[in-house]
Amino acid sequence: MDDQFPIELRSLVPTTLRSAYRAADELIADSPIASIAERRGERGRIVAWSVDLAFSKLVETGALPFDKSWEDFEKPTGRYLALRASSSIITISQIADPAKQPRNVRFRENRRMSNQPFLDLPGFESEGALTGEPHILLTHGYQELTFSHLCMPDPDHRNGYRYRSENLLGIPHAVETQGPPEEDTDFDLDELSLLKEEVERYRRDHGSGS
Repeated sequence: MDDQFPIELRSLVPTTLRSAYRAADELIADSPIASIAERRGERGRIVAWSVDLAFSKLVETGALPFDKSWEDFEKPTGRYLALRASSSIITISQIADPAKQPRNVRFRENRRMSNQPFLDLPGFESEGALTGEPHILLTHGYQELTFSHLCMPDPDHRNGYRYRSENLLGIPHAVETQGPPEEDTDFDLDELSLLKEEVERYRRDHGSGS
């Protein structure tokens, strides 16, 4: 896992997630349409859009040294961000229970996994060869941001994860700044405003209604 999402990059995760959640909340507060969507129980969708767009921006700026693509869901309900590390695909999922895999997600790349060269965990020695790229999940959630983990899903959905990192929200910030109050150090207001605009644009282009 460390060679796919290095430890030195993981400090970007809590900062980016907090910014994305805040952008989603401010969009809901500022936009009547987004506010209606929240009342329909769609806050999670707005948060998911905001998170995907925030991590997409990290790739575009070079902060995350990954490639990226926007993939269609299995059913025609929109697109999701796929981050491509050197030997894996990383997708982002908002979940309620950090110990359980997301519902209705197929990890085709994880049919067979081995500990070499990707993982070095007990119990992987007899798994045979990899077929396709391993799938890593970056989870977060849920209605309030209380956890985030890098996870390797078990091919059997019922078994949860073969690997789950520590809660990434507990690691130090990516950048320590001086001047602003401590509670504001996660957010660049200009970047936050741009992210809100991008989420609103994405909602208009891919949302379920107005």
